Amino acid sequence: MPASYAYLGPEGTFTEVALRTLPEAATRELVPMVSVPAALDAVRNGEAEAAFVPIENSVEGGITTTLDELVAGAPLMIYREVLLSIAFALLVRPGTKMSEIKTVTAHPAAQPQVRNWMKANLPPDVVWESAASNADGARLVQEGRYDAAFAGEFAAARYGLEPLESGIHDAENAQTRFVLVGRPARPAAPTGADKTSVVIWQRDDHPGGLRDLLGEFAVRGVNLMLLQSRPTGQGIGNYCFAIDAEGHISDRRVAEALMGLKRICLEVRYLGSYPRADATVKDVRTPLAGTSDAEFVTAADWVARCQDGRF
Repeated sequence: MPASYAYLGPEGTFTEVALRTLPEAATRELVPMVSVPAALDAVRNGEAEAAFVPIENSVEGGITTTLDELVAGAPLMIYREVLLSIAFALLVRPGTKMSEIKTVTAHPAAQPQVRNWMKANLPPDVVWESAASNADGARLVQEGRYDAAFAGEFAAARYGLEPLESGIHDAENAQTRFVLVGRPARPAAPTGADKTSVVIWQRDDHPGGLRDLLGEFAVRGVNLMLLQSRPTGQGIGNYCFAIDAEGHISDRRVAEALMGLKRICLEVRYLGSYPRADATVKDVRTPLAGTSDAEFVTAADWVARCQDGRF
């Protein structure tokens, strides 16, 4: 039996479409799961080699369910990411008219991406209900539970529906980022266009605390691509921070930033270093000199010589 990848199902989700863009997906059994937690737990329990789940979209930011599942539970690591442009279709049972739609459904992350379109085009008394995924919303429409679903147009044939409208989006060039998550192992090899993800917890709440954490990146010329706070569940005002940084853990500036965080934080959870989906190579920031690997090596050699009395 081939190794399997679990993903947010059912069949016909944007997640499945994004997953099938990975070359290795053709050699894996793709197993739809009912939720992001179920997909990640399949990896933790050894039932799947990896899980493929959404983690961020360009309209609402981080997908909190995924972030929270990576923060809690047994550690997992990100090995790949995929960016997928998102546009929705309004899927209905054949013969349904726009004026007849009273209930619509989709994944909660879809609502901010179609809210304005709904106001302009659907009856004013339409009721929104959340579904486990966009494809699951299409399935519920097929079963008669709702009148319409926002999903990928490709899901229409799978669920016996028809697109009443296509190309729906409130924001131009909307994208969702998906990640391939597995059990902890050696990170993917550096490509020169990489990203490193971590979650950090402060030792205590004090003035300038977040500045201290971010300073570990700033003084080493490491640019941040995502910073999102998430509640720890230990009381109001108690947060951890999910961070995506440019670079790979094998880059000296990134490694030293992580070492700095490890010294001052209550906890640091490393989520992996992996190739950027956009393959964008970012240079070390100037005019902040002294942040290249070569300069870190030179400085370390100088300290060693000083310790040996050879300065």
